[in-house]
Amino acid sequence: MEDRSHKVLLALVMLFLFAVIVLQYVCPGTECQLLRLRALSPSAAADPYRAEDETPARFVPRFNFSAGDLLRRVDFNIKGDDLIVFLHIQKTGGTTFGRHLVRNIQLEQPCECRAGQKKCTCHRPGKRETWLFSRFSTGWSCGLHADWTELTNCVPSVVDSKKEVRLRPSRNFYYITILRDPVSRYLSEWRHVQRGATWKASLHVCDGRSPTTEELPSCYTGDDWSGCSLQEFMDCPYNLANNRQVRMLSDLSLVGCYNLSVMPEEQRNKVLLDSAKENLKRMAFFGLTEFQRKTQYLFEKTFNMNFISPFTQYNSTRASSVEIDEQTQRRIEALNFLDVELYDYAKDLFLQRYQFMRQKEHQEARRKRQEQRKILRAKQAHLRERGENASSTDYLGNVERWRR
Repeated sequence: MEDRSHKVLLALVMLFLFAVIVLQYVCPGTECQLLRLRALSPSAAADPYRAEDETPARFVPRFNFSAGDLLRRVDFNIKGDDLIVFLHIQKTGGTTFGRHLVRNIQLEQPCECRAGQKKCTCHRPGKRETWLFSRFSTGWSCGLHADWTELTNCVPSVVDSKKEVRLRPSRNFYYITILRDPVSRYLSEWRHVQRGATWKASLHVCDGRSPTTEELPSCYTGDDWSGCSLQEFMDCPYNLANNRQVRMLSDLSLVGCYNLSVMPEEQRNKVLLDSAKENLKRMAFFGLTEFQRKTQYLFEKTFNMNFISPFTQYNSTRASSVEIDEQTQRRIEALNFLDVELYDYAKDLFLQRYQFMRQKEHQEARRKRQEQRKILRAKQAHLRERGENASSTDYLGNVERWRR
């Protein structure tokens, strides 16, 4: 019996060695050597972009997107007039991502961030002009956590306010944002409000004005809503935490801004959701809090700008420490039903873009390998031809000498 086990083991070893020899013969290049090393090293075989939330690496898409929707590569000219505009939605991990933008990108002229200062100076190479419109570079120039409606109307005038209209450059504005799972985001906002956050400085400007107190009533009477329970937070019908991501990504002027009497609620919700989806799809880039490494990858591919250090996936947050029962979970989902639908759409688009870009990357790598093999074969053929010619010349020379 032991003899038989030894024979089986020997056969397996011989099969492995044969496979290695065949691979060496078929693909002798550097890339294949790396593949062999990865095959022999299980830890090295791990893909750094494997799904951070443990969903399957390949998923079944639910939405049909065109190649134009999936391919995101913009010709961002940091030395010209182009501007990246970061739409920062509360409690989506935007603060972390915003810091990456000013502290973690490889640039010819890095942002200058001084200790104790909230803002960094992010100038274009050779110019005293910023390439980034964000909390950590320009501050809240369009209001605290300005939404899509505010930013698209405010940013152009703020950036070029000191220039005459005829002298203002024709800029490309590249809008970017980060989204988060609606339940986790909602719980995180509740914990933040519970600790005293109010965002009172938010302007909510739409169609040239801020909403009245009748259009946007407050959920609390004091200076803040600190200490509120989750039940109180959910019970306020005016709470802007409800469906915040859809509201902040849609064109509010389409529904009469904050005036709820302009159209029926069902129609209003549909217009807001459709607008948010369309704006999100057309943005230069968006990332998801739950997919940090993929977010980094897509940003780098979109803008051709690389980060110095890899993003870190934090699975432990204040929201994750909140234990809720199934009934509360369902209540939060119901309060954020538009955000739930938007996030499902965004996640599908995000993962399709990731797979599409990875496939493009692999195709480009394959094309380069094929070109290298062609060049190598041409060189080898040329060397063989030179060798054969040299041999013929030597032989004819010898024949001439023998005749003498």
